[in-house]
Amino acid sequence: MNVISKQISFPTKSEGDILDITKKVSEAVAETKLQNGIVTVFVTGATGALTTIEYEPGLLMDFPNMLERIAPKNFSYEHEKRWHDGNGHSHVRASLIGPSITVPFIKGKLTLGTWQQIVFVELDARNRVRNLVLQVIGEG
Repeated sequence: MNVISKQISFPTKSEGDILDITKKVSEAVAETKLQNGIVTVFVTGATGALTTIEYEPGLLMDFPNMLERIAPKNFSYEHEKRWHDGNGHSHVRASLIGPSITVPFIKGKLTLGTWQQIVFVELDARNRVRNLVLQVIGEG
């Protein structure tokens, strides 16, 4: 059993960015030359999140709309009262979605469904440079 750590970094433009990172994760797994195992992707930061989605225009609109219904921007957040940084809703949203995802791979290929992509969701109230840590665990 091998454990290989990798990093992916990229800029985000604004709150609400939903970026398809499937290719980057797939390439990182392929670089390890491992054949069977799992890859865990983790965002270092409290206002970004990872999930899977069908990366198509309708869902790219539906997903942020759902977040606005569940954790609206124009709500009183205790975090905002304390820090005055405009991102209380960002922290709540990130906590709901989660900071990591684990995907199995077989014969060096991610086992995602046909319409399933790995996405990073920028939830902060400003643009960022995001860093993801990948732990690839498997056998050759």
